[in-house]
Amino acid sequence: MADKVRIDKYLWSIRIFKSRSIATEACKEGKVRLKGEPAKPSAMITVGDIIDVTKDGFRLRYKALQLIEKRVSPLLAKPCYEDLTPEEEINKYKSWFIGKGGPERRERGAGRPTKKERREIDDFKDYYEGED
Repeated sequence: MADKVRIDKYLWSIRIFKSRSIATEACKEGKVRLKGEPAKPSAMITVGDIIDVTKDGFRLRYKALQLIEKRVSPLLAKPCYEDLTPEEEINKYKSWFIGKGGPERRERGAGRPTKKERREIDDFKDYYEGED
C-alpha cells in the first residue's frame, strides 16, 4: 500500500464521487478541503487526514483510515474511511432524500395518457403534495 495518495484518486476510489474527473473538478472548484485548507486535485493525503467535501449542498467529513488507489466495491471501501459527518448534515440529507421516488411509469403499450387521465393524475399529485 502507498504512503500517500492523490486526494482526487482517493475520493473516487472510496466512492465519494462517481468518477475521478468529477472528483478532480470538485477539488478545482474548492469543494474539497484537506486539513481545513482548499485542496488541489494533486494534493497528497496520508492516513489520519481529515477531508471535508461539499457535495450537492451537503457538508461531508471523512477521516482516511487506509489509503487505496483503485476503485473497489462499497464493502471493501467502507473500512478505508471513517464518516465524521455531523448529525445535523446527515438529518438534512435524509429529509431531502425522503419522498424522492423514481419517475412514474405506464404499462408497456398503454400509450400516452389522454387529457382526462392526465387531469386525474395531476389532481392526484396535487392532493398528496398538499398533505405536507
